[in-house]
Amino acid sequence: MNAPAAISRRHPAYARGALASLIALIVLALLWELWLAPVRPGAWALALKAVPLACALPGVARKSLYTMQWAAMLVLLYIAEGVVRGMTDAGLSASLGWLEVLLAAAFFGFALAYVAPFKRAAKLDARAKER
Repeated sequence: MNAPAAISRRHPAYARGALASLIALIVLALLWELWLAPVRPGAWALALKAVPLACALPGVARKSLYTMQWAAMLVLLYIAEGVVRGMTDAGLSASLGWLEVLLAAAFFGFALAYVAPFKRAAKLDARAKER
């Protein structure tokens, strides 16, 4: 059995957690900007913030390391937006901002936890090849 397959079998919960939190973040972005607390009625353009997340969805579902890595960097923008809106908006929108922070941070943590063993294994393999 090759090393990546062995590693991915040891950490399937991290990949499932990343997928679940990414789906929840996409759903939140759409619900928030279309129905729950849009900036103003009819302002659907902010719902487009779900598109980059949706682009990551197939790769995260396939447990692609490359996708997990760039999507983890992408969600940092959603953490920043959630903090800003959580602190500056009022009512439901502020609560949704903090929920966005929670879901984006969860994805970030799950993605990094999934990718880390692969990175460690690659580093050890590179060191072994140097010898």
